[in-house]
Amino acid sequence: MSVSDEAFLLPLAGRHTGLIDYFRTRTTERLGNRSVPVRFLVTGFDDSGYRCEVGVANRSLWCAEEKPSSIFSFTKRRTEDTRTFNVAFVVPTGIGAEIGGHAGDSTPAARLLATCCDMLIIHPNVVNASDINEAPENSLYVEGSTITRLIMGVVGLQQVRTNRVLVVIDGSHNETFLNATINSVNAARSCYGLVCAGIWRMDSPFRMKSGISTGGRATGRVDSLESLVELLRNHRDEFDAVSLSSPISTPDGTVQQYFSRDGEMINPWGGVEALLTHTLGIILDLPAAHSPMMESHEIASVDLGVVDPRLAAESVSMTFVNCVLKGLQKSPRLITDQEAFVRPEVFTVSNLSCLVIPFGCLGLPTLAALEQGIRVIAVKENSNLMRNDLGQLPWKPGQYMVAANYLEAAGFLNALRAGLDPESVRRPLARTKVDRIGNR
Repeated sequence: MSVSDEAFLLPLAGRHTGLIDYFRTRTTERLGNRSVPVRFLVTGFDDSGYRCEVGVANRSLWCAEEKPSSIFSFTKRRTEDTRTFNVAFVVPTGIGAEIGGHAGDSTPAARLLATCCDMLIIHPNVVNASDINEAPENSLYVEGSTITRLIMGVVGLQQVRTNRVLVVIDGSHNETFLNATINSVNAARSCYGLVCAGIWRMDSPFRMKSGISTGGRATGRVDSLESLVELLRNHRDEFDAVSLSSPISTPDGTVQQYFSRDGEMINPWGGVEALLTHTLGIILDLPAAHSPMMESHEIASVDLGVVDPRLAAESVSMTFVNCVLKGLQKSPRLITDQEAFVRPEVFTVSNLSCLVIPFGCLGLPTLAALEQGIRVIAVKENSNLMRNDLGQLPWKPGQYMVAANYLEAAGFLNALRAGLDPESVRRPLARTKVDRIGNR
């Protein structure tokens, strides 16, 4: 039973309206009943159509009596709660983002944006940096699919004091790396009080292999996932979040090539990790994150020299797991009962004020924000593989903004938080348009 990516071209929808329903219908037609979508994005669109890439999981991963929840499920919010100003910050995994495409190198941007809002919603790719996780204090660390479901209006978040974090490791791997991972967990327990629900050494673990999609994104394939899903389902009451550590198979020379190209190569591990955690998060409604184990002693002993600063956090780590443990320690609980959405302690899409994305990124978070009336700021300096002219989408006036960089994005957020038109603090100030309307 596997999780992998599929790519296809879809014709353009008239004026790009109703795209969530459109992509739901067309994706279902493509996949039929054999697979369940767990991740969706448009790598680019032009007159030829939308170039779509969809992460798909084998339907048999769900119990026979379960109806898989659709990633395209959408509930429009009735109101916006303006008592606080809250922002979702997304840097999709595996797209080669100039900022956030490496090892937690979008953390400074996250910390900057966090000063402009009451709560910042982030996902692992934003702040995970091997042994480092400097997520802002006023942030909620959630799995990528959870941000999507939050903005789609089908999931709420409840803050926790702490989580019982279950650690699952590949028990068939090299003993040196297993011991290093266990030592990292114990370091988390002794140094910052992690509540560990236990360590599972799986003798017959799932297998992960990295790859490149037709659009150039980092992706891959996860095989033999059924045993893990069944174990997690059967013991669901014993933990609140799950940290997964296992090797990711890559072609020979990948590690040396990645570190020697000064950040020009797409991180080869993140894409397949996203497929894994999206699948588990959707099936089990729980926080999940993955850290790759060293593949071999040969790779671990390679002298990488002085690497690009964006890669440095990965070059000095043995297990890459502490960023995951630190994030999962207080990752919020997922609330799927919509009757509970009215409770003040549950954070929902009604509490969300703005979405910040890299320039050109088109996935369900962007489409959902469009439909929910949420402001979207696209950051031009954060270049990536996505080739979408988001300005063509049917935004309301002032709903979509392009910031030159994250410094300017912070200015936009502060203006929006203060209730100001961002254009009012720039010059020249355009004249107000006056329309002459005749009496009838």
